[in-house]
Amino acid sequence: MDADPLAAGVNPGGRPVGVAIVDDHPVVIDGVRAWLSAEPRLRVLATGDDPDTVLRAAPGAEVVLLDLRLHGRMVLDKLAELSAAGRRVVVYSEHTDPQTMLAALDAGAVAFLAKHEGREHCVATVLAAASDRPYVPPALAGAMVGDARPDRPSLSDKEREALLLWFQSMSKASVARRMQISEHTVKQYVDRARIKYTRAGRPAATKAALLARAIEDGLVRPEEIGIYRSQASADRPTP
Repeated sequence: MDADPLAAGVNPGGRPVGVAIVDDHPVVIDGVRAWLSAEPRLRVLATGDDPDTVLRAAPGAEVVLLDLRLHGRMVLDKLAELSAAGRRVVVYSEHTDPQTMLAALDAGAVAFLAKHEGREHCVATVLAAASDRPYVPPALAGAMVGDARPDRPSLSDKEREALLLWFQSMSKASVARRMQISEHTVKQYVDRARIKYTRAGRPAATKAALLARAIEDGLVRPEEIGIYRSQASADRPTP
């Protein structure tokens, strides 16, 4: 029987993933804490309504679940600061218009989760973020699919294939093995896609932002973004 794909890459030593929850609604914190605490691979380390205070209490948190609106103010600037500091931030928000979602991803969020989405998507998104894998919850997918933009860049078949496998895999090395090309060539394909989006006036500096652009333009379908073992894991001998 195959290993649980959501577990692949998540703290292989068996230690639960540490999560910090930042929200200014206690009822939301209590609900999300209950969801995550029921998952043995996750451990809530700290909660509160101020990102700095919460992260001082949980400096080792591997994922930060952040409400995008705190005390009446959108905190895209704080999101960008946390992301620039190397934090894996999952935005958890009721503001689900496409512009807000893309702005959050452009600011460095690794994922965007709508507050009306339930426990299953919340747990899956946090686990995916912890192992640096993309995950597309329904609200994000629904907001982005089928938006035919005039500034949609044209990607070659190889560029699209490399992007799709990269979105599905943990590393460019595993993509290179699947495509039977060098890791350097994979990097070139990804970089060329980023350059094309930048030239179109729609930069995508992060993996999450590039995924959002590709879904938005119909270059990648949400159902193609699976969570499964990387080729590296598949190649590793079973103990």
